[in-house]
Amino acid sequence: MTPRIRTALVIGGGIAGPIAAMALQQAGIEATVYEAYADTAEGKGGGMTIAPNGQDALDAVGLGDVIRPFGVPMTGIVMQDWAGRRLAEFGNPPGVAPMQLVWRTDLYGALYTETERRGIRIEHGKRLVDAVESADGITAHFADGSQATADILIGADGIRSTVRTLIDPDAPGPSYGGLISFGAQVTGTTTPSTRSKMNMSFGKQAFLGYQVLDDASGIWFVNLPHPTPMSAAEAKKTPSEEWLKLLSSKFADDRTPARELIDRTAPEDLIVVGSMENMPPRVPVWSRGRMVLVGDSAHAPSSSSGQGASLSIESAVELARCLRDLPYQEAFAAYERLRRPRVERVIKETTHKNSAKAAGPVGRVVFALMMRIFDKLAKPEKMAWVFDHRIDWDAPVN
Repeated sequence: MTPRIRTALVIGGGIAGPIAAMALQQAGIEATVYEAYADTAEGKGGGMTIAPNGQDALDAVGLGDVIRPFGVPMTGIVMQDWAGRRLAEFGNPPGVAPMQLVWRTDLYGALYTETERRGIRIEHGKRLVDAVESADGITAHFADGSQATADILIGADGIRSTVRTLIDPDAPGPSYGGLISFGAQVTGTTTPSTRSKMNMSFGKQAFLGYQVLDDASGIWFVNLPHPTPMSAAEAKKTPSEEWLKLLSSKFADDRTPARELIDRTAPEDLIVVGSMENMPPRVPVWSRGRMVLVGDSAHAPSSSSGQGASLSIESAVELARCLRDLPYQEAFAAYERLRRPRVERVIKETTHKNSAKAAGPVGRVVFALMMRIFDKLAKPEKMAWVFDHRIDWDAPVN
């Protein structure tokens, strides 16, 4: 029988990579994280949510309390039209904990610090270019000429995954979603508290999300329709002052707090995310030989789902469980059997949302009508399967 694995190379030092490494360590497997960029990602990225199922997965590997201190509870989402009229409201099913709104930079910083505290190495400037298997391991080759060898290699390198291409040269890649994204934190706003709910408005020219806390601080993000993709680096070539002026003008005809929130934002506080990209609903191949995918490299739902980070966390933990209990080939098969039906169902449920954000005026009217109808028919308990998902770390994987 193939022996259990003892070592792993984790490619990607974002969110899924460090969590996978820590989960593997808890499973008795030594993991090292290899990050392509020379520097850390602190200060980069916008807001994101950790859903109750993601929090439960973090708890399974002792990470829940690392994240909780900086999470802002989000008890529901209120959908609005350009005039601020309520279209629909979505809350968690009864008895389910609220989602936690976090800034990616805070989440990344906490995970990075905890990974180092647990004695797991993170090596920077290691851009993967190839991986070569042998009878007893796999060797990663990096752009700087260095190499690293372990029993298996895990691709946690995001939607533009190099590992995915090595596993399957014909694997689908991301497509541009028709939107570029911005966000910021603000203080001293005159907009009333949203009472722990995220308000989302389909404006006449752009999509707005905002949450205002009781202390008059708040956060906002804007998805701006744009004809061509624009990376964060490309978008940052335009001064923040110009972006803020443009964004404010896009909401000139709307009756929402958009302009107040945007105009209160200091240029140095603007987070420029760049293009929003979508992965196809199904990545056909998740593993080959000693390589396997985790997180966005395997499954990336629309950012509108609020489940991207949480599904990545779940998958990292489940992969570690499988590798703890089974030889790697059986573990990869069990991991995919556990994860694929769930993530593909979530992706199917949420793929339409970005299209609605990028729609033109007529499309927004149609979507508003659909939202009102859905609000009358929808029942929170129908979505319980998304949030009420538990990983029993101690349960054996067969």
